[in-house]
Amino acid sequence: MEYMPNFQLHRPETPEEAIKLLNEQPEAKLVAGGTDMIVNVRRGIEQPKNLIDLSSINQLKEITESNDGLRIGAGVTLNKVATTALIKKGYPAVAEAASSVAGGTHQQYGTLGGNLCLDTRCLFYNQSEWWRQSNDYCMKERGDVCHVAPGGKRCFAAFSGDVAPAMLVYTAEVELLSSRGIRRIPLAEMYQNDGMNHLTLAPDELVSAVHLPRTLNGTPSRYEKVRIRGSIDFPLAGAAVRLKMNCGKVEDISIALTGVNPFPQIIKGTDEYIGKALNDEGLDILRDSVRKQAKPMKTTTVAPWYRRRVIGALARKLIKELAA
Repeated sequence: MEYMPNFQLHRPETPEEAIKLLNEQPEAKLVAGGTDMIVNVRRGIEQPKNLIDLSSINQLKEITESNDGLRIGAGVTLNKVATTALIKKGYPAVAEAASSVAGGTHQQYGTLGGNLCLDTRCLFYNQSEWWRQSNDYCMKERGDVCHVAPGGKRCFAAFSGDVAPAMLVYTAEVELLSSRGIRRIPLAEMYQNDGMNHLTLAPDELVSAVHLPRTLNGTPSRYEKVRIRGSIDFPLAGAAVRLKMNCGKVEDISIALTGVNPFPQIIKGTDEYIGKALNDEGLDILRDSVRKQAKPMKTTTVAPWYRRRVIGALARKLIKELAA
């Protein structure tokens, strides 16, 4: 780790103060729990001149229920997401995903908004300054070559947040706050397939809350991931599945992935399985569809072919368990 650089720390007490600071300091970085951001600052990956600490904004820490569903503030800790009864009972994959992030200490500090906005990761990016300097900088950090795909012009750093795929299978919407007011968009639209710039947020926007729809409350779901060290590491591959069965046939199904693309990915083509039974042949077809759509690259110490096989097996396992 490097020494902490000099920066100006701001601690707004309201969302409006935070937005005002973002407008005054357009290059400022937002931090809440800091479990990932501060590590990146210590590594020299992030070098902010201004850091806006959102941890004192109580309005971002509320969970409220309405006729539309559940609103979870972006400042709610992952531990609270994992242990709140309304989430565990109504949206179980979301609680499972939150409880799987790093270790218990991280979950006490890490926030929902931070996990949703997690920076993309890569073997050639998430290193110390001296390592990156001696191995040549990459496209995402002061370089012009992607070491994962040297002949290309794109960055393939992978999104590795756990909560996003679990919320995507519930068609979550995200609430974005800026000086122009509040806008609400599908969570899926907050991401794009770009390892360097995977979030579609405007420079002066911050995530204030996530909305989970009442219409899907109680639908069975699961989230699971694989990683090298169970107490710390980001997912090599993770899958969320929401499945509703009726008389032995699929009534509704949604699958989302993390760790295998620059964005949390919703699997396409699942509608064709509605009304069908999930026998072993059907499960294998779904598994192969997941493997085909997952595009892991050499962004970790584990081979892409292994992660592709694992993500298919993981999705198949979760679907089978939910169907039973």
